Amino acid sequence: MSVVDFEPVNQRSTAEMIADGLRAAIVHGGLEPGEQLGEADLAAQFGVSRGPVREAMQRLVSEGLLHSIRNRGIFVIELTLADVVDIYRSRTALEGGALALVLDGRRDIAYEALAPSVTAMLERAAAGDATGVSDADQQFHEALVAAAGSPRLMRAARTLLIETRMCLGKLQTTYPDLRVQAQEHVALREAIGAAAPDRAYGLLRDHMDDAVQRLRDQYAEEPLPG
Repeated sequence: MSVVDFEPVNQRSTAEMIADGLRAAIVHGGLEPGEQLGEADLAAQFGVSRGPVREAMQRLVSEGLLHSIRNRGIFVIELTLADVVDIYRSRTALEGGALALVLDGRRDIAYEALAPSVTAMLERAAAGDATGVSDADQQFHEALVAAAGSPRLMRAARTLLIETRMCLGKLQTTYPDLRVQAQEHVALREAIGAAAPDRAYGLLRDHMDDAVQRLRDQYAEEPLPG
């Protein structure tokens, strides 16, 4: 048998990679809420056939990031105020569960894991970089859930955190002083490190409630369509 130099097989399917690309575009605003996605255009951009694109879009429909309208097509979701409230209430429950696991023997792991995002948030806040603060905010909460050591919580948090990133564009305009947003995360990290469960739970709940109220106010200020 002759020896052939085969390229290593990529274990991730084309559809998975396209889905990851679409998620990233939704998260970072490359695809706007309400924007319609076309199979043919996306296939051309990714340099693939339409089959993997169709599969990738269906994955994101099942995750709730895209939605299909009969006889019209597939669109990026648009979050209503009710959606925002539901996202943050769900996050309070999920991250509260993660916090319980962290406080039960994983405090040191979490305290260290949260350090890079807190540092980044403080630096970006000092620089007046609202987008940078939002990115670090997202990283903080991803690290908090990951520190719990539960693959199931991580899977459950995945879509919620992507939807949250879609909210952060609105939220970042509600902090006249970005250092306030950063300090909320500093305080939560310190409460975890100090093994102060009541304070940690209270700070997490207050952080989520504050975000909801700020977003309520932001939605109320938006002009009605038409």
